[in-house]
Amino acid sequence: MIHLRRATAGLMMRGTDETSGSLFSYVDLEARIPARHPLRKIRQVVNEALASLDADFEVLYTDFGRPSIAPERLIRASLIQILFSVRSERQLMEQMQYNL
Repeated sequence: MIHLRRATAGLMMRGTDETSGSLFSYVDLEARIPARHPLRKIRQVVNEALASLDADFEVLYTDFGRPSIAPERLIRASLIQILFSVRSERQLMEQMQYNL
């Protein structure tokens, strides 16, 4: 059994769940999605659920190794994949590039 240690210096290998809406574009991603789009409500519900799981995610990560992708991001990506019936992660990345 693997025992996970808490970080002593505050550095965990769990990736951050920060958003950077204008990282790859001159227009903020929030401005591209209509205010009344159904995904906005879904996102709100999902963010609340993921916030309640923050402590559970935190204990799963150790203080050594390579930083991961935040589990919240992976869950959101999986939900988008399911909601839009995208068959694979590769197609999801292609669709995101194409549809933005």
